[in-house]
Amino acid sequence: MPEARTPTQSDTPPAPAPVSVAIAIAYHSGYGHTARQAAAVAAGVDSVPGAAADLRDVTTLDAGLWAALEAADAIVFGSPTYMGATSAVFQQFAEASSAIWAARGWQDKLAAGFTNSAGLNGNKDNALLSMAVLAGQHGMHWVSLGLLPGWIYTSTGSPDELNRLGGFLGAMAQSPADLGPDRAPGESDLRTAHHLGARVARTALRLAHGREAAAHLAAAA
Repeated sequence: MPEARTPTQSDTPPAPAPVSVAIAIAYHSGYGHTARQAAAVAAGVDSVPGAAADLRDVTTLDAGLWAALEAADAIVFGSPTYMGATSAVFQQFAEASSAIWAARGWQDKLAAGFTNSAGLNGNKDNALLSMAVLAGQHGMHWVSLGLLPGWIYTSTGSPDELNRLGGFLGAMAQSPADLGPDRAPGESDLRTAHHLGARVARTALRLAHGREAAAHLAAAA
């Protein structure tokens, strides 16, 4: 009976390489308020080891923008809410992505969204819903905010709480019409945006680690 073969070092598949993810923030800002929200999302991404944020203003639809979005593991969409919807500039970007849609270029990437308006409500949900629909059109996986409502959800709530506007689809912010971006959105809304960025980054890393582990197991089989 032949002796059992002793595994050698060459038989052992290499350990999975360190994982990193790129998170693109594709946003439009009319007066600077949504840009502050976008920066807070980026800071949240960068707070997670192994994740890197890439802020991309969609006002200019150039090759660099599309290349960055193609390379990203996740895309966080952002727009002010104007007349109960995303801005015309953001919608132009969404429609310009149709060639990518046809090629399934963003298929299975993660997606999330954030929006800002002057009113406490302002139909921000409709703007976020349109971003989620855009993600669905592209075959992406939507990452919600993942927070319970803050502030007026209970009688003892505070406007300083995370998710003070009670959003679920994405991060909401409110900027009074008579305040510039140096004063609005407020700190709690920016911390909520930071939370969204970190949540997307952690989710992207979990998926990336899962893919690496699956490849490692397949190589060992």
